[in-house]
Amino acid sequence: MAADAAPPDGSGRAVFLRLVPGLTLAVFLGPVAAGLIGTLLPAFGFLPALGGEAVSLDPWRTLADYPGVADATLRSFVTGLSATAISFTLVALFCAAAYGTRWFGRVRAVLAPLLAVPHAALAMGLAFLLAPSGWILRALSPWLTGFDRPPDLALAPDPYGWNLVLALVVKEVPFLFLMTLGALNQVPAERSMRVAQSLGYDRMSGWLKTVLPRLYPQIRLPVFAVVAFSVSVVDVAMILTVTPSPTLGVLILRWANDPDLTLQFQAAAGACLQGVVVLAALGTWIAAERAVASLGRLWIRRGARRMPAGLNAAALGGLCGAALLGVLGLVGLTIWSFARRWRFPDALPSEWSLANWTRRADQLAEPLMTTVWLGLASAAIALVLVLLCLEAEQRTGRRPTNRALWLLYTPLIVPQVAFLFGAQILLVGGGLDGHWIGLVWAHLLFVLPYIFLSLSDPYRALDSRYARAAACLGAGPWRIFGRVKLPMLLRPILIAFAVGFAVSVGEYLPTVFAGAGRLTTLTTEAVALAGGGDRRTIGALVVLQGVLPLALFALAAVTPALLRRATFGREG
Repeated sequence: MAADAAPPDGSGRAVFLRLVPGLTLAVFLGPVAAGLIGTLLPAFGFLPALGGEAVSLDPWRTLADYPGVADATLRSFVTGLSATAISFTLVALFCAAAYGTRWFGRVRAVLAPLLAVPHAALAMGLAFLLAPSGWILRALSPWLTGFDRPPDLALAPDPYGWNLVLALVVKEVPFLFLMTLGALNQVPAERSMRVAQSLGYDRMSGWLKTVLPRLYPQIRLPVFAVVAFSVSVVDVAMILTVTPSPTLGVLILRWANDPDLTLQFQAAAGACLQGVVVLAALGTWIAAERAVASLGRLWIRRGARRMPAGLNAAALGGLCGAALLGVLGLVGLTIWSFARRWRFPDALPSEWSLANWTRRADQLAEPLMTTVWLGLASAAIALVLVLLCLEAEQRTGRRPTNRALWLLYTPLIVPQVAFLFGAQILLVGGGLDGHWIGLVWAHLLFVLPYIFLSLSDPYRALDSRYARAAACLGAGPWRIFGRVKLPMLLRPILIAFAVGFAVSVGEYLPTVFAGAGRLTTLTTEAVALAGGGDRRTIGALVVLQGVLPLALFALAAVTPALLRRATFGREG
Protein backbone atom coordinates (compact mmCIF):
# COMPACT_ATOMS: atom_id res chain seq x y z
CA MET A 1 0.00 0.00 0.00
CA ALA A 2 1.51 3.33 -1.02
CA ALA A 3 2.40 5.75 1.76
CA ASP A 4 0.35 8.53 0.30
CA ALA A 5 -2.73 6.49 -0.58
CA ALA A 6 -5.89 7.20 1.39
CA PRO A 7 -7.67 4.17 2.84
CA PRO A 8 -11.15 3.43 1.57
CA ASP A 9 -12.82 4.51 4.81
CA GLY A 10 -10.86 7.74 4.94
CA SER A 11 -11.93 9.31 1.67
CA GLY A 12 -13.88 12.05 3.43
CA ARG A 13 -10.91 12.96 5.59
CA ALA A 14 -8.64 12.88 2.54
CA VAL A 15 -10.88 15.36 0.73
CA PHE A 16 -10.90 17.58 3.82
CA LEU A 17 -7.11 17.43 3.98
CA ARG A 18 -6.79 18.59 0.36
CA LEU A 19 -9.03 21.55 1.15
CA VAL A 20 -7.09 22.66 4.26
CA PRO A 21 -4.37 24.73 2.50
CA GLY A 22 -6.93 26.69 0.49
CA LEU A 23 -9.17 27.17 3.52
CA THR A 24 -6.21 28.35 5.59
CA LEU A 25 -5.28 30.98 3.02
CA ALA A 26 -8.92 32.04 2.76
CA VAL A 27 -9.20 32.42 6.53
CA PHE A 28 -6.23 34.77 6.36
CA LEU A 29 -6.61 36.63 3.12
CA GLY A 30 -10.35 37.20 3.46
CA PRO A 31 -10.17 39.16 6.71
CA VAL A 32 -6.95 40.92 5.69
CA ALA A 33 -8.53 42.05 2.41
CA ALA A 34 -11.68 43.07 4.26
CA GLY A 35 -9.54 44.96 6.76
CA LEU A 36 -7.73 46.80 3.98
CA ILE A 37 -11.08 47.77 2.44
CA GLY A 38 -12.30 48.80 5.89
CA THR A 39 -9.30 51.12 6.10
CA LEU A 40 -9.47 52.41 2.54
CA LEU A 41 -13.13 53.51 2.61
CA PRO A 42 -12.86 55.75 5.71
CA ALA A 43 -9.60 57.13 4.28
CA PHE A 44 -11.76 58.59 1.51
CA GLY A 45 -14.49 59.80 3.82
CA PHE A 46 -16.92 56.88 3.59
CA LEU A 47 -17.96 55.57 7.01
CA PRO A 48 -21.73 55.91 7.48
CA ALA A 49 -21.54 55.01 11.17
CA LEU A 50 -19.64 58.27 11.77
CA GLY A 51 -21.55 60.38 9.28
CA GLY A 52 -19.33 59.76 6.26
CA GLU A 53 -21.93 59.25 3.55
CA ALA A 54 -19.93 60.29 0.48
CA VAL A 55 -16.45 59.73 -0.93
CA SER A 56 -14.19 62.68 -0.20
CA LEU A 57 -10.54 63.72 -0.07
CA ASP A 58 -11.06 65.64 3.16
CA PRO A 59 -9.28 63.03 5.34
CA TRP A 60 -6.19 63.36 3.15
CA ARG A 61 -6.30 67.16 3.30
CA THR A 62 -6.61 67.00 7.07
CA LEU A 63 -3.73 64.53 7.21
CA ALA A 64 -1.52 66.74 5.02
CA ASP A 65 -2.26 69.79 7.20
CA TYR A 66 -1.46 68.01 10.47
CA PRO A 67 1.74 69.47 12.01
CA GLY A 68 4.71 67.14 11.84
CA VAL A 69 3.18 64.39 9.71
CA ALA A 70 5.85 64.80 7.01
CA ASP A 71 8.66 64.52 9.58
CA ALA A 72 6.98 61.47 11.15
CA THR A 73 6.68 59.80 7.74
CA LEU A 74 10.32 60.46 6.89
CA ARG A 75 11.40 59.28 10.33
CA SER A 76 9.55 55.98 9.86
CA PHE A 77 11.10 55.46 6.43
CA VAL A 78 14.67 56.26 7.45
CA THR A 79 14.73 54.42 10.78
CA GLY A 80 13.10 51.30 9.32
CA LEU A 81 15.44 51.02 6.35
CA SER A 82 18.49 51.89 8.46
CA ALA A 83 17.65 49.23 11.04
CA THR A 84 17.13 46.57 8.36
CA ALA A 85 20.33 47.46 6.49
CA ILE A 86 22.43 47.42 9.67
CA SER A 87 20.88 44.15 10.89
CA PHE A 88 21.40 42.37 7.58
CA THR A 89 24.95 43.69 7.22
CA LEU A 90 25.89 42.55 10.74
CA VAL A 91 24.48 39.07 10.14
CA ALA A 92 26.09 38.69 6.71
CA LEU A 93 29.52 39.86 7.86
CA PHE A 94 29.38 37.76 11.01
CA CYS A 95 28.46 34.63 9.05
CA ALA A 96 31.26 35.40 6.60
CA ALA A 97 33.78 35.81 9.42
CA ALA A 98 32.68 33.02 11.76
CA TYR A 99 31.09 30.29 9.62
CA GLY A 100 32.65 26.96 10.55
CA THR A 101 34.27 28.30 13.75
CA ARG A 102 33.43 27.90 17.44
CA TRP A 103 32.13 31.49 17.52
CA PHE A 104 29.29 30.50 15.22
CA GLY A 105 27.81 28.03 17.68
CA ARG A 106 28.44 30.22 20.72
CA VAL A 107 26.67 33.25 19.26
CA ARG A 108 23.78 31.05 18.16
CA ALA A 109 23.33 29.94 21.79
CA VAL A 110 23.18 33.59 22.94
CA LEU A 111 20.95 34.92 20.16
CA ALA A 112 18.32 32.18 20.29
CA PRO A 113 16.90 33.28 23.69
CA LEU A 114 16.79 36.91 22.50
CA LEU A 115 14.50 35.82 19.67
CA ALA A 116 11.95 34.72 22.28
CA VAL A 117 11.91 38.14 24.01
CA PRO A 118 9.20 40.54 22.74
CA HIS A 119 10.23 43.73 20.94
CA ALA A 120 8.70 45.93 23.64
CA ALA A 121 10.62 44.15 26.40
CA LEU A 122 13.94 44.67 24.62
CA ALA A 123 13.06 48.29 23.92
CA MET A 124 12.35 48.97 27.59
CA GLY A 125 15.57 47.23 28.55
CA LEU A 126 17.52 49.47 26.18
CA ALA A 127 15.68 52.53 27.46
CA PHE A 128 16.90 51.74 30.97
CA LEU A 129 20.41 51.03 29.71
CA LEU A 130 20.78 54.26 27.71
CA ALA A 131 18.64 56.70 29.73
CA PRO A 132 20.21 59.62 31.68
CA SER A 133 19.66 57.57 34.84
CA GLY A 134 20.46 54.29 33.08
CA TRP A 135 22.98 51.61 33.81
CA ILE A 136 25.70 52.91 31.47
CA LEU A 137 25.86 56.36 33.09
CA ARG A 138 25.56 54.77 36.54
CA ALA A 139 28.63 52.66 35.77
CA LEU A 140 30.56 55.75 34.62
CA SER A 141 29.43 58.12 37.37
CA PRO A 142 30.69 59.99 39.21
CA TRP A 143 34.28 58.80 38.75
CA LEU A 144 34.36 59.57 35.01
CA THR A 145 31.41 61.84 34.22
CA GLY A 146 31.26 63.77 37.49
CA PHE A 147 27.46 63.33 37.60
CA ASP A 148 25.93 63.01 41.07
CA ARG A 149 22.42 63.10 39.63
CA PRO A 150 20.98 62.18 36.22
CA PRO A 151 21.91 64.78 33.58
CA ASP A 152 19.25 66.66 31.64
CA LEU A 153 20.02 64.98 28.31
CA ALA A 154 17.65 63.47 25.72
CA LEU A 155 19.43 60.12 25.54
CA ALA A 156 16.61 57.54 25.66
CA PRO A 157 14.10 58.25 24.29
CA ASP A 158 15.76 60.56 21.78
CA PRO A 159 14.23 62.97 19.24
CA TYR A 160 16.05 61.57 16.20
CA GLY A 161 15.13 57.90 16.36
CA TRP A 162 18.63 56.47 16.80
CA ASN A 163 17.59 54.46 19.85
CA LEU A 164 14.68 53.11 17.81
CA VAL A 165 17.15 51.95 15.16
CA LEU A 166 19.36 50.37 17.81
CA ALA A 167 16.46 48.52 19.43
CA LEU A 168 15.27 47.17 16.09
CA VAL A 169 18.81 46.02 15.26
CA VAL A 170 19.14 44.22 18.61
CA LYS A 171 15.85 42.42 17.99
CA GLU A 172 16.08 41.72 14.26
CA VAL A 173 19.67 40.44 14.27
CA PRO A 174 18.67 37.20 16.08
CA PHE A 175 15.73 36.70 13.71
CA LEU A 176 17.79 37.18 10.54
CA PHE A 177 20.61 35.07 11.95
CA LEU A 178 18.31 32.12 12.67
CA MET A 179 16.65 32.51 9.25
CA THR A 180 20.15 32.39 7.76
CA LEU A 181 20.95 29.22 9.70
CA GLY A 182 17.85 27.56 8.30
CA ALA A 183 18.66 28.66 4.76
CA LEU A 184 22.25 27.38 5.00
CA ASN A 185 20.83 23.84 4.94
CA GLN A 186 19.49 24.54 1.44
CA VAL A 187 22.76 25.68 -0.16
CA PRO A 188 26.11 23.83 -0.54
CA ALA A 189 27.87 26.20 1.86
CA GLU A 190 30.63 23.89 3.09
CA ARG A 191 31.53 22.68 -0.39
CA SER A 192 31.57 26.23 -1.74
CA MET A 193 33.83 27.36 1.10
CA ARG A 194 36.27 24.47 0.52
CA VAL A 195 36.52 25.33 -3.18
CA ALA A 196 36.97 29.05 -2.48
CA GLN A 197 39.67 28.48 0.14
CA SER A 198 41.48 26.03 -2.14
CA LEU A 199 41.70 28.89 -4.67
CA GLY A 200 43.32 31.18 -2.11
CA TYR A 201 40.29 33.14 -0.84
CA ASP A 202 40.16 33.87 2.86
CA ARG A 203 37.15 32.82 4.91
CA MET A 204 35.23 36.10 4.67
CA SER A 205 35.75 36.82 0.97
CA GLY A 206 35.03 33.18 0.08
CA TRP A 207 31.73 33.23 1.99
CA LEU A 208 30.61 36.56 0.56
CA LYS A 209 31.46 35.57 -3.01
CA THR A 210 30.26 31.97 -3.13
CA VAL A 211 27.69 31.42 -0.36
CA LEU A 212 25.86 34.72 0.07
CA PRO A 213 24.65 35.01 -3.58
CA ARG A 214 23.00 31.59 -3.26
CA LEU A 215 21.81 32.17 0.29
CA TYR A 216 20.13 35.54 -0.08
CA PRO A 217 17.20 34.37 -2.28
CA GLN A 218 16.32 31.89 0.48
CA ILE A 219 16.00 34.63 3.13
CA ARG A 220 14.65 37.42 0.92
CA LEU A 221 11.09 37.07 2.14
CA PRO A 222 12.06 37.27 5.84
CA VAL A 223 14.17 40.33 5.02
CA PHE A 224 11.15 41.97 3.40
CA ALA A 225 9.14 41.18 6.54
CA VAL A 226 11.82 42.93 8.61
CA VAL A 227 11.66 45.98 6.33
CA ALA A 228 7.87 46.19 6.62
CA PHE A 229 7.87 45.70 10.38
CA SER A 230 10.70 48.16 11.05
CA VAL A 231 9.12 50.92 8.97
CA SER A 232 5.69 50.54 10.61
CA VAL A 233 6.57 49.45 14.18
CA VAL A 234 4.51 51.14 16.89
CA ASP A 235 5.23 49.72 20.34
CA VAL A 236 9.02 50.11 20.14
CA ALA A 237 8.61 53.61 18.67
CA MET A 238 6.29 54.62 21.51
CA ILE A 239 8.96 53.63 24.03
CA LEU A 240 12.07 55.04 22.34
CA THR A 241 10.91 58.23 20.57
CA VAL A 242 9.96 61.44 22.32
CA THR A 243 6.36 62.69 22.17
CA PRO A 244 7.04 65.72 19.92
CA SER A 245 8.95 63.54 17.40
CA PRO A 246 6.89 60.37 16.84
CA THR A 247 6.87 58.00 13.91
CA LEU A 248 3.89 57.77 11.58
CA GLY A 249 2.62 54.59 13.26
CA VAL A 250 2.53 56.30 16.66
CA LEU A 251 0.56 59.21 15.22
CA ILE A 252 -1.98 56.84 13.63
CA LEU A 253 -2.51 55.03 16.93
CA ARG A 254 -3.05 58.36 18.71
CA TRP A 255 -5.73 59.38 16.23
CA ALA A 256 -7.38 55.95 16.31
CA ASN A 257 -7.65 56.07 20.13
CA ASP A 258 -8.69 59.71 20.35
CA PRO A 259 -12.13 60.39 21.91
CA ASP A 260 -12.86 62.70 18.96
CA LEU A 261 -14.35 60.17 16.53
CA THR A 262 -13.88 62.48 13.55
CA LEU A 263 -10.17 61.68 13.77
CA GLN A 264 -10.99 58.13 12.66
CA PHE A 265 -11.07 59.38 9.06
CA GLN A 266 -7.63 60.96 9.49
CA ALA A 267 -6.34 57.78 11.13
CA ALA A 268 -7.57 55.71 8.18
CA ALA A 269 -5.82 58.04 5.74
CA GLY A 270 -2.67 57.76 7.85
CA ALA A 271 -2.92 53.96 7.78
CA CYS A 272 -3.09 54.05 3.98
CA LEU A 273 -0.09 56.40 3.95
CA GLN A 274 1.76 53.91 6.15
CA GLY A 275 1.13 51.26 3.51
CA VAL A 276 2.57 53.56 0.84
CA VAL A 277 5.64 54.19 3.00
CA VAL A 278 6.22 50.45 3.38
CA LEU A 279 5.87 49.95 -0.38
CA ALA A 280 8.37 52.77 -0.94
CA ALA A 281 10.77 51.17 1.54
CA LEU A 282 10.47 47.77 -0.15
CA GLY A 283 11.01 49.41 -3.54
CA THR A 284 14.11 51.16 -2.22
CA TRP A 285 15.39 47.89 -0.80
CA ILE A 286 14.85 46.08 -4.12
CA ALA A 287 16.70 48.87 -5.94
CA ALA A 288 19.52 48.55 -3.41
CA GLU A 289 19.60 44.78 -4.02
CA ARG A 290 20.21 45.35 -7.71
CA ALA A 291 22.87 47.98 -7.08
CA VAL A 292 24.70 45.75 -4.59
CA ALA A 293 24.44 42.78 -6.99
CA SER A 294 26.04 44.84 -9.78
CA LEU A 295 28.82 46.05 -7.49
CA GLY A 296 29.28 42.49 -6.21
CA ARG A 297 29.78 41.14 -9.72
CA LEU A 298 32.43 43.79 -10.35
CA TRP A 299 34.11 42.87 -7.06
CA ILE A 300 34.09 39.18 -7.94
CA ARG A 301 35.57 39.86 -11.39
CA ARG A 302 38.40 41.84 -9.80
CA GLY A 303 39.46 38.63 -8.08
CA ALA A 304 40.40 40.11 -4.68
CA ARG A 305 41.09 37.23 -2.32
CA ARG A 306 41.56 39.07 0.98
CA MET A 307 39.24 41.31 2.96
CA PRO A 308 40.57 44.42 4.74
CA ALA A 309 42.42 43.76 7.98
CA GLY A 310 40.25 44.22 11.03
CA LEU A 311 36.94 43.57 9.26
CA ASN A 312 36.69 40.13 10.85
CA ALA A 313 37.05 41.59 14.33
CA ALA A 314 34.57 44.37 13.50
CA ALA A 315 32.01 41.82 12.27
CA LEU A 316 32.36 39.70 15.40
CA GLY A 317 32.32 42.74 17.68
CA GLY A 318 29.29 44.33 16.00
CA LEU A 319 27.02 41.33 16.31
CA CYS A 320 28.24 40.37 19.79
CA GLY A 321 27.81 44.00 20.89
CA ALA A 322 24.19 44.02 19.73
CA ALA A 323 23.53 40.80 21.64
CA LEU A 324 25.26 42.18 24.74
CA LEU A 325 23.13 45.33 24.72
CA GLY A 326 19.96 43.25 24.61
CA VAL A 327 21.08 40.97 27.44
CA LEU A 328 22.27 43.85 29.67
CA GLY A 329 19.02 45.76 29.20
CA LEU A 330 16.95 42.76 30.24
CA VAL A 331 19.22 42.03 33.20
CA GLY A 332 18.93 45.65 34.32
CA LEU A 333 15.14 45.58 34.33
CA THR A 334 15.17 42.23 36.10
CA ILE A 335 17.24 43.83 38.87
CA TRP A 336 14.77 46.74 39.03
CA SER A 337 11.93 44.29 39.68
CA PHE A 338 13.71 43.16 42.87
CA ALA A 339 15.07 46.56 43.92
CA ARG A 340 13.71 48.38 46.94
CA ARG A 341 16.12 51.33 46.79
CA TRP A 342 18.36 52.12 43.85
CA ARG A 343 19.62 55.67 43.82
CA PHE A 344 21.72 57.31 41.14
CA PRO A 345 24.67 56.82 40.62
CA ASP A 346 24.77 53.45 42.42
CA ALA A 347 25.58 50.63 39.98
CA LEU A 348 23.41 48.19 41.98
CA PRO A 349 20.50 48.59 44.41
CA SER A 350 21.38 49.37 48.00
CA GLU A 351 18.32 47.41 49.20
CA TRP A 352 16.56 44.40 47.70
CA SER A 353 12.99 43.20 48.20
CA LEU A 354 10.32 40.85 46.91
CA ALA A 355 7.65 43.39 47.78
CA ASN A 356 7.51 44.62 44.18
CA TRP A 357 6.13 41.24 43.15
CA THR A 358 3.83 40.57 46.09
CA ARG A 359 2.37 44.08 46.12
CA ARG A 360 1.64 44.02 42.38
CA ALA A 361 0.42 40.43 42.14
CA ASP A 362 -3.19 41.48 41.63
CA GLN A 363 -2.18 44.04 38.99
CA LEU A 364 -0.15 41.45 37.07
CA ALA A 365 -2.53 38.49 37.40
CA GLU A 366 -5.13 39.45 34.77
CA PRO A 367 -2.75 40.44 31.93
CA LEU A 368 -0.62 37.40 32.76
CA MET A 369 -3.54 35.00 32.39
CA THR A 370 -4.72 36.70 29.21
CA THR A 371 -1.21 36.49 27.74
CA VAL A 372 -0.91 32.79 28.58
CA TRP A 373 -4.27 31.58 27.27
CA LEU A 374 -4.08 33.82 24.20
CA GLY A 375 -0.61 32.57 23.30
CA LEU A 376 -1.51 28.93 23.88
CA ALA A 377 -4.77 29.16 21.91
CA SER A 378 -3.36 31.01 18.89
CA ALA A 379 -0.22 28.82 18.75
CA ALA A 380 -2.26 25.60 19.07
CA ILE A 381 -4.70 26.55 16.29
CA ALA A 382 -1.85 27.68 14.04
CA LEU A 383 0.12 24.49 14.71
CA VAL A 384 -2.82 22.26 13.76
CA LEU A 385 -3.40 24.21 10.53
CA VAL A 386 0.30 24.11 9.60
CA LEU A 387 0.59 20.37 10.28
CA LEU A 388 -2.47 19.65 8.15
CA CYS A 389 -1.17 21.89 5.34
CA LEU A 390 2.23 20.15 5.37
CA GLU A 391 0.62 16.72 5.44
CA ALA A 392 -1.64 17.69 2.54
CA GLU A 393 1.44 18.88 0.67
CA GLN A 394 3.12 15.48 1.07
CA ARG A 395 0.02 13.47 0.16
CA THR A 396 -0.76 15.48 -2.97
CA GLY A 397 2.85 16.14 -3.96
CA ARG A 398 2.08 19.84 -4.39
CA ARG A 399 4.46 22.19 -2.63
CA PRO A 400 3.36 25.80 -2.25
CA THR A 401 4.58 28.10 -4.98
CA ASN A 402 6.38 31.36 -4.29
CA ARG A 403 3.08 33.14 -4.91
CA ALA A 404 1.36 31.04 -2.23
CA LEU A 405 4.17 31.78 0.23
CA TRP A 406 3.82 35.50 -0.45
CA LEU A 407 0.12 35.20 0.32
CA LEU A 408 0.85 33.34 3.55
CA TYR A 409 3.27 36.03 4.69
CA THR A 410 0.96 38.89 3.71
CA PRO A 411 0.20 39.80 7.36
CA LEU A 412 3.95 40.16 7.97
CA ILE A 413 4.63 42.34 4.95
CA VAL A 414 1.52 44.53 4.94
CA PRO A 415 1.77 47.10 7.79
CA GLN A 416 -0.29 45.94 10.74
CA VAL A 417 -2.02 49.28 11.17
CA ALA A 418 -3.03 49.30 7.47
CA PHE A 419 -5.47 46.41 7.85
CA LEU A 420 -6.01 46.14 11.62
CA PHE A 421 -7.67 49.56 11.58
CA GLY A 422 -10.25 48.29 9.08
CA ALA A 423 -10.46 44.92 10.82
CA GLN A 424 -11.39 46.72 14.03
CA ILE A 425 -14.35 48.31 12.24
CA LEU A 426 -15.46 44.82 11.15
CA LEU A 427 -15.05 43.45 14.68
CA VAL A 428 -17.10 46.31 16.09
CA GLY A 429 -19.81 45.70 13.48
CA GLY A 430 -19.86 41.99 14.34
CA GLY A 431 -19.83 42.59 18.09
CA LEU A 432 -16.49 40.78 18.45
CA ASP A 433 -14.32 43.69 19.60
CA GLY A 434 -13.05 42.98 23.09
CA HIS A 435 -14.11 39.33 22.68
CA TRP A 436 -11.66 36.45 22.91
CA ILE A 437 -12.62 35.10 19.45
CA GLY A 438 -11.62 38.33 17.73
CA LEU A 439 -8.42 38.57 19.78
CA VAL A 440 -7.32 35.00 19.02
CA TRP A 441 -7.99 35.57 15.31
CA ALA A 442 -5.95 38.80 15.35
CA HIS A 443 -2.97 37.00 16.90
CA LEU A 444 -3.39 33.97 14.65
CA LEU A 445 -2.70 36.15 11.60
CA PHE A 446 0.87 36.70 12.80
CA VAL A 447 1.51 33.46 14.66
CA LEU A 448 0.77 31.06 11.79
CA PRO A 449 3.38 32.34 9.29
CA TYR A 450 6.15 32.02 11.89
CA ILE A 451 5.08 28.49 12.83
CA PHE A 452 5.01 27.53 9.15
CA LEU A 453 8.47 29.05 8.72
CA SER A 454 9.78 27.07 11.73
CA LEU A 455 8.20 23.70 10.92
CA SER A 456 8.11 23.42 7.12
CA ASP A 457 11.78 22.46 6.60
CA PRO A 458 11.93 19.77 9.36
CA TYR A 459 8.63 18.27 8.17
CA ARG A 460 9.81 18.10 4.56
CA ALA A 461 13.22 16.73 5.59
CA LEU A 462 11.75 13.69 7.38
CA ASP A 463 12.93 10.55 5.59
CA SER A 464 9.99 9.20 3.57
CA ARG A 465 11.21 5.63 4.04
CA TYR A 466 9.71 5.57 7.54
CA ALA A 467 6.25 6.23 6.11
CA ARG A 468 6.75 3.63 3.36
CA ALA A 469 7.83 1.04 5.90
CA ALA A 470 4.75 1.71 8.05
CA ALA A 471 2.52 1.51 4.96
CA CYS A 472 4.02 -1.87 4.06
CA LEU A 473 2.99 -3.06 7.52
CA GLY A 474 -0.61 -2.07 6.81
CA ALA A 475 -0.80 1.39 8.41
CA GLY A 476 -3.05 3.93 6.72
CA PRO A 477 -2.08 7.57 6.02
CA TRP A 478 -3.66 8.97 9.17
CA ARG A 479 -2.10 6.30 11.37
CA ILE A 480 1.28 7.02 9.78
CA PHE A 481 0.71 10.71 10.46
CA GLY A 482 -0.20 10.18 14.12
CA ARG A 483 2.03 7.22 15.07
CA VAL A 484 5.12 7.79 12.92
CA LYS A 485 5.53 11.37 11.76
CA LEU A 486 4.32 13.29 14.81
CA PRO A 487 6.45 11.33 17.34
CA MET A 488 9.55 11.62 15.16
CA LEU A 489 8.99 15.35 14.67
CA LEU A 490 8.09 16.05 18.30
CA ARG A 491 11.06 18.33 18.97
CA PRO A 492 10.59 20.64 15.93
CA ILE A 493 6.82 20.64 16.55
CA LEU A 494 7.29 21.77 20.14
CA ILE A 495 9.86 24.37 19.09
CA ALA A 496 7.49 25.71 16.42
CA PHE A 497 4.74 25.90 19.05
CA ALA A 498 7.09 27.84 21.34
CA VAL A 499 7.94 30.21 18.48
CA GLY A 500 4.24 30.85 17.89
CA PHE A 501 3.65 31.43 21.60
CA ALA A 502 6.55 33.91 21.73
CA VAL A 503 5.16 35.79 18.73
CA SER A 504 1.76 36.04 20.42
CA VAL A 505 3.28 37.30 23.70
CA GLY A 506 4.98 40.14 21.83
CA GLU A 507 2.01 41.32 19.75
CA TYR A 508 0.92 44.85 20.64
CA LEU A 509 -1.21 46.40 17.88
CA PRO A 510 -3.44 43.31 17.34
CA THR A 511 -4.21 43.31 21.05
CA VAL A 512 -4.93 47.05 21.13
CA PHE A 513 -7.29 46.94 18.13
CA ALA A 514 -9.03 43.62 18.82
CA GLY A 515 -8.97 43.80 22.62
CA ALA A 516 -10.76 47.17 22.71
CA GLY A 517 -9.14 47.95 26.07
CA ARG A 518 -11.09 45.17 27.78
CA LEU A 519 -8.55 42.42 27.15
CA THR A 520 -4.99 43.44 28.01
CA THR A 521 -1.74 41.48 27.94
CA LEU A 522 1.65 41.90 29.55
CA THR A 523 2.87 43.71 26.44
CA THR A 524 0.06 46.26 26.31
CA GLU A 525 0.42 46.92 30.05
CA ALA A 526 4.19 47.34 29.77
CA VAL A 527 3.94 49.76 26.85
CA ALA A 528 1.25 51.75 28.68
CA LEU A 529 3.57 52.11 31.69
CA ALA A 530 6.73 52.75 29.66
CA GLY A 531 6.28 56.52 29.74
CA GLY A 532 5.97 56.54 33.54
CA GLY A 533 8.63 56.31 36.18
CA ASP A 534 7.68 53.04 37.89
CA ARG A 535 10.59 50.92 36.74
CA ARG A 536 9.83 48.26 39.33
CA THR A 537 6.46 47.41 37.78
CA ILE A 538 7.90 47.69 34.27
CA GLY A 539 10.72 45.36 35.33
CA ALA A 540 8.25 42.80 36.64
CA LEU A 541 6.23 42.94 33.41
CA VAL A 542 9.34 42.59 31.27
CA VAL A 543 10.56 39.63 33.34
CA LEU A 544 7.25 37.86 32.81
CA GLN A 545 7.29 38.72 29.10
CA GLY A 546 10.67 37.07 28.75
CA VAL A 547 10.19 34.16 31.12
CA LEU A 548 6.99 32.82 29.53
CA PRO A 549 8.45 32.17 26.03
CA LEU A 550 11.77 30.99 27.46
CA ALA A 551 9.96 28.51 29.69
CA LEU A 552 8.14 27.11 26.69
CA PHE A 553 11.38 26.85 24.70
CA ALA A 554 12.98 25.02 27.64
CA LEU A 555 10.07 22.58 27.75
CA ALA A 556 10.37 22.06 24.00
CA ALA A 557 14.04 21.22 24.46
CA VAL A 558 13.72 18.74 27.34
CA THR A 559 10.31 17.10 26.75
CA PRO A 560 11.37 14.77 23.88
CA ALA A 561 14.31 13.46 25.93
CA LEU A 562 12.12 12.92 28.99
CA LEU A 563 9.48 11.08 26.96
CA ARG A 564 12.13 8.94 25.29
CA ARG A 565 13.68 8.08 28.65
CA ALA A 566 10.28 7.23 30.12
CA THR A 567 9.37 5.06 27.11
CA PHE A 568 12.66 3.16 27.08
CA GLY A 569 12.51 2.82 30.86
CA ARG A 570 9.11 1.13 30.65
CA GLU A 571 10.29 -1.16 27.88
CA GLY A 572 13.37 -2.08 29.85
